[in-house]
Amino acid sequence: MPNPHPDFTVAEYAERLRKTRAAMEAAGVELLITVDPSNMAWLTGYDGWSFYTPQCVLITHSESPVWYGREMDARGAVRTVYMPDSCVLSYPDDYVMTPKRHAMDLLAKIVAERGWGSMRVGVEMDNYYFSAATLAALKKGLPNATFVDANTLVNWQRTVKSERELVYMKRAGRIVEEMHKKIFEIIEPGMRKNDLVAQIYHSAITGADGHGGDYPAIVPMVPSGADASAAHLTWNDRPLQRDEGTFFEIAGCHRRYHCPLCRTIYLGEPPKKFLDTEKAVKEGMAAGLEAARTGNVAEDIIIAFNKALSKYGISKDGRSGYPIGLSYPPDWGERTISLRLGDRSVLKENMTFHFMTAIWGEDWGFEITESFVVKETGPELLANYPRKLFVKN
Repeated sequence: MPNPHPDFTVAEYAERLRKTRAAMEAAGVELLITVDPSNMAWLTGYDGWSFYTPQCVLITHSESPVWYGREMDARGAVRTVYMPDSCVLSYPDDYVMTPKRHAMDLLAKIVAERGWGSMRVGVEMDNYYFSAATLAALKKGLPNATFVDANTLVNWQRTVKSERELVYMKRAGRIVEEMHKKIFEIIEPGMRKNDLVAQIYHSAITGADGHGGDYPAIVPMVPSGADASAAHLTWNDRPLQRDEGTFFEIAGCHRRYHCPLCRTIYLGEPPKKFLDTEKAVKEGMAAGLEAARTGNVAEDIIIAFNKALSKYGISKDGRSGYPIGLSYPPDWGERTISLRLGDRSVLKENMTFHFMTAIWGEDWGFEITESFVVKETGPELLANYPRKLFVKN
């Protein structure tokens, strides 16, 4: 039977399907095979830690979505998707972790039996979960099909959030606020980094305001000192040191919806470079957020941000933000719009972004970020936590 406790109404899933089919029509796609677990969840409600084996959702222009995955995970699909049980298909376990056969061999037979074997098939060529073996098996089993790249076709339909999605993201915002409060409360020189991260996880899963937390798509990034010059180091079991800065790149997560929020804590008296960077980033953040309005384009945010930084002799290369929402490991970004120069994507009401204004030096790093909702009169913050360098002596 369909999920008795869905996160969204059937009407909302129907609207998502309508938008996806319109995008398929525009791209000339007759059958869409999406393997991205975020897209699978957005389209059907499926939620399970099964993305380490082949799975997908099939979308045509007329029939109900079809979930396809490992037999033992089909029970999880029945418990979480909004469609009837007849739309849940599976493959036996002898297709798992073997060079003799591939789960997509069986899927190709199912597609052919349903009369879809000669269609233009859209697949996510550059997705984390779409392998060369997957494509090879599909092409071998469907020799009359035409395969086209539909890599972010569904992702683009997810950029504007519904009111219910925003409710979940705001709850995630309350959770990440509590996570940062706990960090500042307990952090001290000599504390082992792994003990601190254990408390971060405890706060993340405990949740806030009576709403429980989920596992985030990215683990905590908490490098200290010279390690903080690298963007994506996690943690170790060494003690925290006095006279070092640590940035905390973390997110609250509720029902798979994320609110990332980064802050930096300095143990001791912060040097001038930290104080100067704090001033520059806060001014740049304010300028960038002022440009985050409906009708502007993505690069407007970065033009304003960079203009403020340049007054302090600071520059930042690369992206400074990306869309956020529903996600699974290994990333909480939606892989569509980038907040960077040259991206002219129009900002629409209820798009949601992580404004990632990090600065990394040769032997130190500094992060203050915000997650926000685009609004006509200016952005609405998803979390409200002091925007500053935190100092603890």
